[in-house]
Amino acid sequence: MNRSAVSKNDRVVPAYERLLARLERMRRGAVLRSARITRWRIAIFLAGAVSVTVSAFWDPARGGWVPLALFGIAFFAVARAHGRLKTKMRRLDAWIMLKRTHLARVRLDWPAIPDTTHTAPEGHPYAADLDIVGPRSLLRWLDTTVSTAGRSQLTRWVLSPDADDFEARRRLIRELHPLRLFRDRLILQAALVAKAPLDGERIAKALGREEPPRLAALFAVELALAALTASLLTASLFAGFPGYWVLSLIAYGGIFWWAGPRLASAFDQAVELEADLAPFAQVFAVVERRVYRSTPELASTLASFIEAASKPSTATRRLAGLVAALNIRAHPLAHLAVNLFVPWDLWFAERFRTFHREIADRLPLWIERLGRVEAAAALAQYADTHPDFAYPTLALREDASKVHVDVTAIGHPLIPPSSRVTNDFALTGLGATAIITGSNMSGKSTFLRTLGVNLCLAEAGAPVCAGTWTSPWLRLYCCIRVDDSLDSGISYFYAEVKRLKRLLDAAREVGQPPVLFLIDEIFRGTNNRERLIGSRHYVRALGESNGLGLVSTHDLELVKLESESPRITTHHFRETVDERGLAFDYRLRPGPCPTTNALTIMAREGLPVPKESAPPS
Repeated sequence: MNRSAVSKNDRVVPAYERLLARLERMRRGAVLRSARITRWRIAIFLAGAVSVTVSAFWDPARGGWVPLALFGIAFFAVARAHGRLKTKMRRLDAWIMLKRTHLARVRLDWPAIPDTTHTAPEGHPYAADLDIVGPRSLLRWLDTTVSTAGRSQLTRWVLSPDADDFEARRRLIRELHPLRLFRDRLILQAALVAKAPLDGERIAKALGREEPPRLAALFAVELALAALTASLLTASLFAGFPGYWVLSLIAYGGIFWWAGPRLASAFDQAVELEADLAPFAQVFAVVERRVYRSTPELASTLASFIEAASKPSTATRRLAGLVAALNIRAHPLAHLAVNLFVPWDLWFAERFRTFHREIADRLPLWIERLGRVEAAAALAQYADTHPDFAYPTLALREDASKVHVDVTAIGHPLIPPSSRVTNDFALTGLGATAIITGSNMSGKSTFLRTLGVNLCLAEAGAPVCAGTWTSPWLRLYCCIRVDDSLDSGISYFYAEVKRLKRLLDAAREVGQPPVLFLIDEIFRGTNNRERLIGSRHYVRALGESNGLGLVSTHDLELVKLESESPRITTHHFRETVDERGLAFDYRLRPGPCPTTNALTIMAREGLPVPKESAPPS
């Protein structure tokens, strides 16, 4: 229950700073080498030009061809080496940016963290309350994914965790935890081939459209007509046979013209699919090259990448070959000449149709599997950069009579370690309700959010910002941040009532995992008398439900419920007041809060309040 001390986490930032300093030195060295090579290229070009000119005058018969060849070879060799160096520099720039982003996440340097977009379903039970989505949100902080599929997977794990999948995804995260180079290579390769996240949804939509037309029968007819035309033409040229070949050629051309729109459709689909798949192919290659003997869960997830018969690289090479063959349409004369003798377009269009049918099921699976690995890699990266955080113990099938939540040294992961305060906390049994009291700004809301955010991390399969965490699988419901709606004509109080009704309904569901409820300043939208009456009855109802949790309040009268039920406990945060002002230690203590500070704050800001409430001078 104290501020974070020097720990393993404190060694992460210096390690990244040393690595970045080394990468920056490498970058400066590469820039100097590039400048030297540029000077060499200029020198070789000028020396070659002078040599060729002198040689042409000195030996007009040869015309300077020998020095031109020699200096040309030297120039192109240096240019090629320069190209390789520039490629390495681009990779180095991407590598530096990647490490800077990792460091920004550790430092909670929000302006340097990429701004990613995550959305939660309307009416989600905790997304807005806990800042899971938004500009300074948990998901933005965690998200290192490179595709829309990975981003969607990570969002689902945090907003809608599946208990049945929990063990598998936690094994996957733990296996990826030490694979720092593999995780970074996925991100690096994606950054080199695309500026935006790889769009798997676009490919899925493209594959879901109408299948390319079946052209096998048409190809057979055209092939027969081509063979007939060739035979008749040969007979006409060498045996004096009548020129019937013209008729078969006209028929051949007529069918080809009639099939033109269908061929154009297949061609457009092939080009579009190849363009969308090309960036994925580079990232798929990183996955294919890895050996998975020591990571069985990762191997199971990526089985379709490992099996030789279904590797993405094989499919992408086939597609690239088909598109290259169909691209002859871009050269009208060559296109006409080739198709005049053989039904080239029909052959490759039919091959693309066959390829499309084969890949229609596999490609979405590859993208989905890659997205799962990306989401797990994002959580593994978070675990790797926070070595003091602990993997929780979650009982997936807890006996209702043994429901127990016990956490030690728990803090909010999005509060910098230098100012983070940790607390111990426990709840035992269904209906257990902790009433949290305390002065303004003392830490009540932050503590509720701390428990909620860490539960999201725990059930996603990641470590939590705590010394230990033990709990059953819980459904999380919050009423912390409530917004009214002018468009819908809903007041703040009515919006709060609707939220609390949904929470209570969920907590009363039998046969579902228990609800962990987090309620901040219950019924704050109404008067003192009705707030106290409503709060008493609501807390009693929670005590009879299939849930447990915390309710914060300013109503000190509400703590009297502790004497009515053994399921209700009270805790508080407090502050101290001296000549320097208010001071908070953010430590959770048992019992009701013995202090208040509202009048003190009013007095310090110059509002008219009774003199006895004025701050000490």
